[in-house]
Amino acid sequence: MTNEEQRPCTGDCGDCAQRGGCVIPELHLKEEQISSEEVYNGRIIRVTRDTVRLENGSEAVREVVHHPGGACVVPLTDDGQVLMVRQFRYPHGSDTLEVPAGKLEYGEDPEQCARRELREEVGAEAEEFYSLGSLYPTPAYDREIIYMYLARGLHFSEQSLDADEFLDVEKLPLYEAVRRIMRDQIPDAKTQIALLKTMQLIMGAD
Repeated sequence: MTNEEQRPCTGDCGDCAQRGGCVIPELHLKEEQISSEEVYNGRIIRVTRDTVRLENGSEAVREVVHHPGGACVVPLTDDGQVLMVRQFRYPHGSDTLEVPAGKLEYGEDPEQCARRELREEVGAEAEEFYSLGSLYPTPAYDREIIYMYLARGLHFSEQSLDADEFLDVEKLPLYEAVRRIMRDQIPDAKTQIALLKTMQLIMGAD
């Protein structure tokens, strides 16, 4: 069937049984929301159960986690050391080594969030901030976007942790942090991507 012949399925085109319905051109690589039901609304996330129409005319259910997003920052000292935080992650039952990061308030500028987390978790301010882009941690079911930054020209003061926040600050040479990533010793996704992008930036790669 050519693009010109694609049409909503009427059930009488002969090959619907094999194709699961004729393709709807305007829905190619898209899904149209038919309905949405909220099933959970918590302090950090909201979950909906959505019904969507697929490009072959059939329907499917999508469970979606709505999250305001977050920002992370790679604090890099003048001598090439990365300041990282070690904290317990309850869902995995273990502590992880990560770059400083935090949740965005709705409508908050991501860079301001990253600067706030740098100040609160590490006790540092930065003269220079560089965007490292953004990432979708789990695009199949989560709307979260994490914005990544590199911070340089650091000045230190005091940590200002939340009442329910407990972490240790650790310092690693950038090359050592990347080496641990490649040895599967740093599993956190945002930390892996932000550090690898930082290494590429420092090395002058496009």
